[in-house]
Parts: sequence; structure tokens; C-alpha cells
Amino acid sequence: MAERTDGLDVVVTIQHPSNVHFFRNAIGEFEARGDTVHVFARPKDVACDLLEAYDIEYELLAGEAESLLELARVQARYEFEILRRVRSIRPDVMLAVSEPTITHASTCFDCRSLLFTDTEHATVQNYLAYPFADVICTPEAYWDDLGPSQVRYPGFHQLAYLHPDRFSPDPGVFDRLEVEPDEPFAVVRLVSWSAAHDIGQDGIGRIEDLVTELESMGIDVLLSAEGDTPPTLAAKQLTIPPEDILDVLAYADLFVGESGSMAIESAVLGTPTIYVSSLSAGVLAELETRFGLLRSYDPSVRPQTLLETASTLLDHESAEWERRRRRLLEETVDTTSFLVHLVDEVLERQPPATSGPIARTVGRVTER
Repeated sequence: MAERTDGLDVVVTIQHPSNVHFFRNAIGEFEARGDTVHVFARPKDVACDLLEAYDIEYELLAGEAESLLELARVQARYEFEILRRVRSIRPDVMLAVSEPTITHASTCFDCRSLLFTDTEHATVQNYLAYPFADVICTPEAYWDDLGPSQVRYPGFHQLAYLHPDRFSPDPGVFDRLEVEPDEPFAVVRLVSWSAAHDIGQDGIGRIEDLVTELESMGIDVLLSAEGDTPPTLAAKQLTIPPEDILDVLAYADLFVGESGSMAIESAVLGTPTIYVSSLSAGVLAELETRFGLLRSYDPSVRPQTLLETASTLLDHESAEWERRRRRLLEETVDTTSFLVHLVDEVLERQPPATSGPIARTVGRVTER
């Protein structure tokens, strides 16, 4: 990574695969202008695979946790390692998604922390992080009022990497799939329910029956399972590089899943989306009630209801979904551009924007 004496020192922490996507374009922009970016990660699912796929240099801190007790030990180790490195680097700014460690380190070593979050139910992380954050950046749809440190922006985290200025789906992905470009297919996503905010939650029931019924409708099913794949569905498990999943979602005719992040990705790509979980969030409700790009259900939903909804969504012309997506893009921002501008304004590296949706949001930061 190139260094420049007048550039910023930026720390970015990665705790989840979605964090890699969220920050990767901003990391590229920071480095392109001469800033030095220090990326620290902890292993979670395919996060490290994605960092390597996008050629992002990183240092792995701490290990994986198999239980809540182990998670506490790993978190303590992770915090210690971050504090050591921040003491040495003395960065200008630290960036993370829903991660309390950066807010603690920035408080200890007099740098700025910008925390991005869209998950109201991550209550433990939020409780540990919010009191110490300099700026807590949330989508406008975020339900909670977090006080004077909160900055709301018109958009979604996923538009940091799925805005059309940042992403175009690659049709070459079909060379690595078991479906043809002209064959309708659905992506079904299962999560492991091992994250701290997932404990005690639930999602899709009778998954084998759902897959069988979808296929009886003439829809091929591709399964993406975060944990163990049900043995009867092992042949349907996606075996593609993790960075290809966004292309798959873009070309899918339907998404049904338990992952909030992947449901939002599908929805902002204009793919008909069904989200099944006991967890919800303001951003998911916004995609459903304001933009009509998503339908959500509690795990108690009858399988027949899911199938009826899938049939209804598939009956809509693709032009209708593109119209809804176009409206979303007209009313939101490129989140990466917003992020970079926010960092510069918080650090007073440039004057506030004077027009446009970024100005309406970021321009309030320096008034504090």
C-alpha cells in the first residue's frame, strides 16, 4: 500500500463477509488518492476468502468462536490486538460495521471512529459500541434514534457495492453454475444462526418441502447454506467462489432466504425477494413497504403461503421489478461516495457538500 505524508491513516475492521463488500470500494478510493489503509480481520464464514479475492491486504487477528463463552474470549483477544496496533499506528480515523472495538480504541488513542450500522437487533454490540462512537451512521430507515452522534443517509449499506456505478453482473457466472441463462432459477439461503444477535432466532421450516415444491413449479433451486447443508439437498449446494454470489443474485428469478444481508442484496438488485426470519430491521421494512422489492414472513408462515407468494412474484414482468429498482436508485445514494465524503468532512479535509442527497446528510456532521 502506497504511503504519502499528507495522506490519511485509516483503520478498517472486518468481522463478516458483508463488511468486505461494504468497505472494498472505499478502500480502493482511499488508497488511490494516497491514504494508507490498515485492514484488520477476524475469521467469519468466507470473509478472508473475499479479502483475498479482491486483493485487499489484511492482518488476521484472533480466531473463530464456537460458543458464546468462546466468543467472549475471542472478542477480548481481538480488542487487545486492535489496541496494540492503534497505539502504534495512531490513525486519523477508524471504520467498522457494528463493531465496538474501534470505538473503544479511538477513545483511548484520540482518533475518530465512524461506526456504520443497519441492525437494530444487534443489541449487545450496539450497547458496547454506541456510547463511545464519534459518529454512528445509519440508513434513514433505521428505527432507533441514537442521539446527536447519529447521521442518517438515504440508502442502504448494500449500495456501497451494488449501486450501478459500482457493479455490473457478469454473465460469465453461468459457466460455473448448473443452470443455463434462459432457465428460471431461485437462490435459497440458509444461515447458521450462530451470530450473537441470532441466538434463539429461527427461519425457514421444512426446507426440503419448500425446495421440492419450487422445483415442481419449474424453478431450479440453488442452495447457499452458511452452516451444514441438509443431506438430501447437498447436490443443490452452490460451489462457486464467494465473490460470484452477487452475480448469481443479480441473475436469479427469485430469492428465498433467512439472511437479512443477502435479502437486501437481492432486493436492491431488483430480484424478487422473500425473507423468512424472526428478525427484522428498518431497512427490510423499507424495501417492503416503500419500494415493494421484498416480502417478509415470520418463521410460523405456512409453506403454502411462501409458495403462493413465490408464484405471485414470479408472475410480475421483469420490467416491473426494474421500475421499482429504478425508483429506489433515484431516491438513494451511492453509499461508497457518501462514506468517503463523510470521512473527509468529519476530519475537516474538505468543506461540506452544498447540494444533493449527500449534502443533506453529511453537511450536518460538522455542525456538532
